[in-house]
Amino acid sequence: KVIHSNEEVRLPSKSQNRTHVIRLSKAGLPVCLLHSTEDVFADTYAEKGGPGPVRTLVWRNIWLMVMLHAGALYGVCLIPTACALTLAWTAVCFFFSALGVTAGAHRLWSHRSYKASPALRVFLALANSMAFQNDIYEWARDHRVHHKYSETDADPHNAKRGFFFAHVGWLLVRKHPDVTEKGRKVELSDLKADKVVMFQRRHYKLSVLILCFLVPMLVPWYFWGESLLVGYFLPVLLRYTVALNATWLVNSAAHMWGNRPYDHTINPRENRIVAFSAIGEGFHNYHHTFPFDYATSEFGCRLNLTTAFIDLMCFLRLACERRSASKEMIAARVQRTGDGSVKSG
Repeated sequence: KVIHSNEEVRLPSKSQNRTHVIRLSKAGLPVCLLHSTEDVFADTYAEKGGPGPVRTLVWRNIWLMVMLHAGALYGVCLIPTACALTLAWTAVCFFFSALGVTAGAHRLWSHRSYKASPALRVFLALANSMAFQNDIYEWARDHRVHHKYSETDADPHNAKRGFFFAHVGWLLVRKHPDVTEKGRKVELSDLKADKVVMFQRRHYKLSVLILCFLVPMLVPWYFWGESLLVGYFLPVLLRYTVALNATWLVNSAAHMWGNRPYDHTINPRENRIVAFSAIGEGFHNYHHTFPFDYATSEFGCRLNLTTAFIDLMCFLRLACERRSASKEMIAARVQRTGDGSVKSG
């Protein structure tokens, strides 16, 4: 079952470039009854004038990132020595961990764009621990803040501060005080009430040690005799580094390069390269225009393995109530705020 939002009722906004909407379901009920407003841009926020806070480097993170990427480069050198099963296992670990972010922390827990059974929630929480991109609670909190205060000082990875900052630099410096302040105020009661989310948060470090490092390394060694060296540098470090950068490209490249067929007043773009690398997360102008849509795109499964996965879970009755924007709603928005470019699906 897919719940469509058919209409938009426009409300006046303080910003000339923003339009607040109340979405109506087919039953005529405001979709705000179904969807959180925590992922909708809030133009009531005003950046403070004057010089910003002193940028404080987090040297521990800097050295960890340097060593991680150096290890990944060494992993690339080891590819010719790895057996085919190890390469296949590396790809499996990449896809599994990516789903923990895209289908899990992002579309399920940040935006609540579909409902998942307990078994699927546990599966996605395990996958999220393999991804090692902060626990679900923290990831969803920062992502809601990102949507609500996009491209401002309160945005954790504000793309207006440049490609490097939006990509990885935001992890190498102390957060802007506004990010911390808004993170404390964003609505998170649904996450606090989720037993799977809170269990993962309590046991996050142990789950990361097991699922991000030990399992990917030991499976090739135990089952087909791969060396521990190759098992560590390919399915662990190289896979982890590639997955991290694929996610970071959504924050950087997809906020800078591409067209804006749905809303030309916002920074996020449609970027097919990012869609491919992040298994469906590159249709970013659409996503920031319709953040409640489970597919993050109007083109279904095209360049969107995450949507295909969610659809499969619904077919298997492990998920339900996928939410999406109707064709009429999309067409009306394109006509009103699009840049006139050809869509990229």
